[in-house]
Order: sequence, then C-alpha cells, then structure tokens
Amino acid sequence: MGGLSIGKLWLIAYRDLGRNKRRSSLTLVAVALGMGLLIVMSGLIKGAVDGSVENAIRLQTGHLQVRAASYDEEKVSLEWKDLLADPDELAAQIRAMAGVRLATPVLWANGMLTGGDESVGVQVFGIDPLSEFYAPIREAMVAGAFLSPDDRSGLLMGQRLANSLELSVGDRISLVVSTADQQPDEALFTIRGLYSTGVASYDETRVFLPLPKAQAFTQTKGHASAIVVLLDRQNDADATAAALRASGQQTQGLRTLTWRDLNQVLLQAMDASAVFLDMMNLVVLAVVAIVIANTLLMAVFERAREMGILAALGMKGRQILSMFLLEAGTLGLAGIVLGLVLGGLGIVYLATVGLPIGEAAAAGEASNMITYGNVLYARFSLPDTVSLSVAGLVITLLGALYPAWFAARLEPIEALRAL
Repeated sequence: MGGLSIGKLWLIAYRDLGRNKRRSSLTLVAVALGMGLLIVMSGLIKGAVDGSVENAIRLQTGHLQVRAASYDEEKVSLEWKDLLADPDELAAQIRAMAGVRLATPVLWANGMLTGGDESVGVQVFGIDPLSEFYAPIREAMVAGAFLSPDDRSGLLMGQRLANSLELSVGDRISLVVSTADQQPDEALFTIRGLYSTGVASYDETRVFLPLPKAQAFTQTKGHASAIVVLLDRQNDADATAAALRASGQQTQGLRTLTWRDLNQVLLQAMDASAVFLDMMNLVVLAVVAIVIANTLLMAVFERAREMGILAALGMKGRQILSMFLLEAGTLGLAGIVLGLVLGGLGIVYLATVGLPIGEAAAAGEASNMITYGNVLYARFSLPDTVSLSVAGLVITLLGALYPAWFAARLEPIEALRAL
C-alpha cells in the first residue's frame, strides 16, 4: 500500500464516487450550475460594460476630443475665448494623421424646448450632418428625415423627447438658448425627424441642428466647442493624443482628451460593478465549496470502516488525504466542464437575443452615466472564464481539505469499530 501511485489512488477515488451515484450527481449538478451562473453573469456584466463604453464613444465622446484649454464642460461655455476659432482647418489637420478615421467639429449649448404648455431643458448639438460620426443617429431614425447641411429652420430630436412633449414630425417648436453674449435668444424650428438609439439618457435630452445654423443662432460666428475624433483602433487613443500634443497643440491653447478622460464617471461605475461581481463570485464559490465539503464528509462517515482497513493494510494518512482530494478534484473538474457548457450556451443565447431590461430600467437614474439601451447583450471573455474555472477548482479543493484531513487522521482501531 505504501507505494500506491497517484493513478491508482485516482482509480480508487473514481470508484468511490460511483458508490452513491445520486449524491455524486447532485454535487456535480450543483458545481455545474454554480459555474454556469458565474459565467453567464460575468458575460452580462462584460456586455453591459463594453456596450456602455461603446455607446458613449459612438454617440457622445468619440475616441478623442480637442478643445480650447479654457473650455469648461460643466458651464457649456459659448464665449469665444473658450471655443475653437477655426474648427474646420483643425479638423482637416487631425484627419490627415495616421490612424484617424474621422474628425468633425461640434458646438454644444444648453437650451429650453417649449412644446404646447410644457418646457424641458435640452442639450443642443450643432453638427455636420454629413459626418460619419452621426451614422448611428441616421441608422436610428424612426420618423421623418435626417438633417441637411443647409437647413436653417429644422432640428432633430429623440422620439422619447417628442413623445413627452406630444410632438411629431412637422410640428413647430420654440427653442431658447443662451448666446455667446450670455443673452437669451429664441427661435421657432420645425421637427425634421425623430430618432431612437435605445439609450434613454441620450434620446430624452439631445437636440441636433446643422452646425452653421447653431453657430448663427448662438452668435458664435464660425466657432466650435470641440473636434470629435474617431480612430481606426480604440487602443491607439493614448498614442494619438500624445502625437497631437507633441505636434504643438498644447502651445496653441488647446487640450486633447481621450475617451477615458471623457468617461471617468462611467468607468468608475464600471469598476464598482466589477467589485460587486467579485463579491457575488465569492459567495457562489463558497456555496459550491460547502456542497463539496458536505458530500465528502458524509462519504468519510460512511466509509470509516474501509478507511480503517486501508490504514491497517499500510495506506498512509497522506495517501488517504490525496484520495479524497482526488475525489473532490474529479467532481470539481467534471462540474466545471459541464458548467462551461451550460454557461457557454447561456452566453450564446444572451449574445444573440439579449436580456430585455425594459424602458423603465433604461430610463433610470443610473442611465444618466451608464449608456446602455433597453436590451443587455452578453459577451464572452476568455480571461474571465479561465480565472473563474481556476478559482472554482481551487475553491473545490479547499472545501475538500477538512473532510480529507479528518479521514486521514482516523486511527485504524477506531475506524474498524465504526460499524
């Protein structure tokens, strides 16, 4: 007995698992369901994180923004000293850089829309309607037509905003803005079209005008708030920003911000969600460990006499310890594999169909900083799956340590008297 190899110990452990097939099967199912749940939840969280970042980039911030160094985003300043004086030329220079897909000027202003007896605060975006940056808005059109560059009396708004004001395409609506002179100005506009991106915080607050009209309306005379830049590769944001700064932009009183700088609140919220996910993972894995420990401890009590016989025949305590750990490892590995299959199927389904969260949830307070839509889509993450699988196996073995130690220290005479 003293020379039993790991292979022989595993064969004994494997046969022992089959002695109580119902208990072993239930334990296997518990491990698989726990692992499958963790993989699905990890995929949903990753999908929410990646989807929120992608929505923020494609709908709001771009990968980079170039602004005047004095521009205050919270005040949405329209003073000339806080704006870009020649945005078209600057955008053309940036578009000529390697790795830049597009660069387009934008003018931001705060406004007040009045429709019927209701008024609502909005963010006014003066845009180049021909820029591909606004392709997601064109694709999200649900009524009317997109803006044209020479339109001087039309605007674009979200369907949710229009519904809240009981407006539709073709209606006339009053828009009030604060001009560069910090004086209010009012004009009537015709609703040209309605869009629905599925992101409530976006659809309820944004109004679009052609950039020339927005500049004339706010009396900014050819100025812009920023140049929004999209890159061929998101990972090149830092390098491209460094190249922009090195080209002399900083000395011209300009500031270059990356998508991380522009989405700090979102990224902090995502970090907090990652902490919550880790805590949930630990809870589920702890439950799995308790199930494994309970299964093996029951097996120890049932096989106490057998342990005594093996010990009397010369099997050492460390071999008995190894045998029970091999049982736990076999159950854990089989459960993890089955859990990977179940979790993978869940990820495929949720990546294709998604998890509807409803408009009420999408319009909640969290959506003011997390730009997800009405449906969450899961995404597979190989690093997360590997780490969860390894953690699951380690926790399984840790859960088996006490029953294995208890079995290994049984005295042969006491064990033989167990029956």
